Amino acid sequence: MNTMLRKSVLGIAGLAFTGGIFAGPVAAHAAEPVHDSKPVAVATVQGAQSKIDLNDEQLANAKAIIAATKKAGLPERAAVISIATSLQESKLENLGHLGDKNDHDSLGLFQQRPSSGWGTPEQITNPEYSTLAFLKGLKQVDGWDKMPLTEAAQTVQVSAYPDAYAQWEQQATDIVHQHWNS
Repeated sequence: MNTMLRKSVLGIAGLAFTGGIFAGPVAAHAAEPVHDSKPVAVATVQGAQSKIDLNDEQLANAKAIIAATKKAGLPERAAVISIATSLQESKLENLGHLGDKNDHDSLGLFQQRPSSGWGTPEQITNPEYSTLAFLKGLKQVDGWDKMPLTEAAQTVQVSAYPDAYAQWEQQATDIVHQHWNS
């Protein structure tokens, strides 16, 4: 069997298996009453999830991302994508120049580069500015609010690790749910 056909068959089998796993619990609870709940800011969490404990600075940066998202008039989903992106890029730390460890001239929460037109170093290391710059890029992505988080983030960030953002979706969702209305 050629590689392309094998991958297709394995992909379909994986989807069928995943559907069975998720359909079982849904069918088992179909008779339970429906309760009104907060809108879900996550479409579907993809893959294994990572989580870190946040210190006060990281939490303040997450709250700044949420505030900037609200200022931009965007929904919770945009804040989830932004926080997951920042978790991947900087672990929600507002990084300055890291010397030899730096990826070119990347700075701030989103590791944006002055040389790529994201702004000045002072702007990029301002959490509100850097978030609004990220969100401006996100808004230019057609259908960003309906696509997988990692695809939306990657379209804005153009990372060497395009699938890495997905691992932070659950923690980003939890952060947004906890702090969106505070």
